[in-house]
Amino acid sequence: MQANQDGLLTRASDVFFKRPGLLTVLLLLPPIVWIIVVYIGSLFALLLQSFYALDDFSGLIIREFTLVTYGHLLDVANREIIIRTVIMASAVTLACAVIAFPIAYYAARYAQGTIKALFYLAVMMPLWSSYLVKVYAWKLILAREGILSWVAAKLGLTWIIDALLSLPSIGGPSLSISYIGTFLVFVYIWLPYMILPVQAALERVPKNLIEASADLGANPGQSFRTVIFPLALPGVIAGSIFTFSLTLGDYIVPQIVGNSRLMIGQAVYTLQGTAGDIPLAAAFSVVPMIIMGIYLAIAKRMGAFDAL
Repeated sequence: MQANQDGLLTRASDVFFKRPGLLTVLLLLPPIVWIIVVYIGSLFALLLQSFYALDDFSGLIIREFTLVTYGHLLDVANREIIIRTVIMASAVTLACAVIAFPIAYYAARYAQGTIKALFYLAVMMPLWSSYLVKVYAWKLILAREGILSWVAAKLGLTWIIDALLSLPSIGGPSLSISYIGTFLVFVYIWLPYMILPVQAALERVPKNLIEASADLGANPGQSFRTVIFPLALPGVIAGSIFTFSLTLGDYIVPQIVGNSRLMIGQAVYTLQGTAGDIPLAAAFSVVPMIIMGIYLAIAKRMGAFDAL
């Protein structure tokens, strides 16, 4: 029996040696089938559901091709949800880029040895903890009875928080129930996804170009604008792909740290759960896919994929 098995393995090895393409196909077949059936199949089912409609009288799904559901996305309330989410995602992405760039620049240009290892540890460590734990921790920090309000009271800076909370649209009863709090938590959660691509892009900026810029009489600001930032821009765009898309589809952060005004992720969760409007939930799900499709096309043209 053992001899037969050894002979079978030997013949199989000979076949794969003579036809390496066959081995490649066999190795790639399971993940390809998984992607086609589970991933692409589920997306196709989602897209198909978005072309159905919900009967307002019976509450049943009418499985006939129609664009009525997509028309509902243009209703004032639904349009505000989309605009609100895109603005939040854009603001979070911009803030992450502004905060991440100097951190990444220091790590790429000055950090060495142990300091660089500590940098990677500090950036990656928040990603090792539970997503929900971090969000709930921030809810306690931002609460009116939280540590942030306590420190502000001790320093006599409560008026700053009150002024922020009094701002229309983005304010609220406390930071933990406002768009300001939602914004702060989003920035904290997704910041590592911006720092790492930017740092990788800055690592690839040749030092001799910066030295040549200085030799030609450029001051540090001019060197940054004409040499460093243009070469690091693909890394910024690569990081923005993560921060923008993750904010666009997230529903947990605005659900826990936010107010009653919905974002796209919350709308999808509510519609497919409480309301039972699967077609409209599917249509809402298609919106981030379209936005990110356009965004990725632009990012590819700007070389962002080379920085991933």
